[in-house]
Amino acid sequence: MATEKMDSKELGLVLGQQILGVDDLHYGLWESDIELNYHNVTQAQQRYTEKLLSAFPPPEQSVRVLDIGCGTGHIMSQMLARGYLADGVIPAAGLSKLVQQRLQAFPGNTSKIFECTFEEFPADAYRAYYDVALFSESFQYIPMKDSLPLLAQILKPGGIVVICDFFKTEHHKDGLPGDRSFGGGHRLTNFYEALHNSQLQLEIDQDITKQVSPNIDLLNDFLMHKVKPVSETLGHYLQSNYPKSYWLASKLLRKKLDRMQYKYFSGYRSAEVFERYKSYRFIVCRLPKNN
Repeated sequence: MATEKMDSKELGLVLGQQILGVDDLHYGLWESDIELNYHNVTQAQQRYTEKLLSAFPPPEQSVRVLDIGCGTGHIMSQMLARGYLADGVIPAAGLSKLVQQRLQAFPGNTSKIFECTFEEFPADAYRAYYDVALFSESFQYIPMKDSLPLLAQILKPGGIVVICDFFKTEHHKDGLPGDRSFGGGHRLTNFYEALHNSQLQLEIDQDITKQVSPNIDLLNDFLMHKVKPVSETLGHYLQSNYPKSYWLASKLLRKKLDRMQYKYFSGYRSAEVFERYKSYRFIVCRLPKNN
């Protein structure tokens, strides 16, 4: 039987569950009343989720939400529990199965899970259908030339887009130490330009970078004090017991290993570096009612 390929987000979930006992893929929102430590990661992630849901209309209005990049379905399940009508988009087959399993806890639920990229979403069949489109750390993966026009098609007049994600700052590619430590994200200036040229109107734009960046210090501490020593011990064992195989693997994977070493174990993955190269935003846009 062929082994099903694991998606990188699925890997992140599995590792998060095994190591930290968390059930979400997104960062936590570290507000002043939450002490920064591993035990409070779940609390910080829930605070992040509450911020997302705070932008939604009241569920009593039969609000339809499309969770684009719905991850494990954890936020979807909270929406359903509060009375929202929620569908999800997820391209990873493994994560799609997890979402389907989670939604079994809601008998009679009619949620649809679209196992595709957002670019492949059947917009023609769902024109002016949704009240809310949600991106929780998923907006960065979709070209804005595709996402913004699609959103204008599937939202009802007066519907909103909620985006919680990071963007590249003006310091991107400045060549300083740490410049290549964090990938991903659209340029913030490009987003504003694309939004200006779209049908959507910006209503809320909050910079929450300093409430998100503490996640990076937690992760860096874990990488440097847990993962790095373990990897060095395994490397020493393989080198001393299987020197030829170790040499060959190191030669074949040198470029990838060097990139991983720089990205994860150079010490540049800090909150300070993250705050220089990323701007984490909480954004709400609206499709005007006269469209």
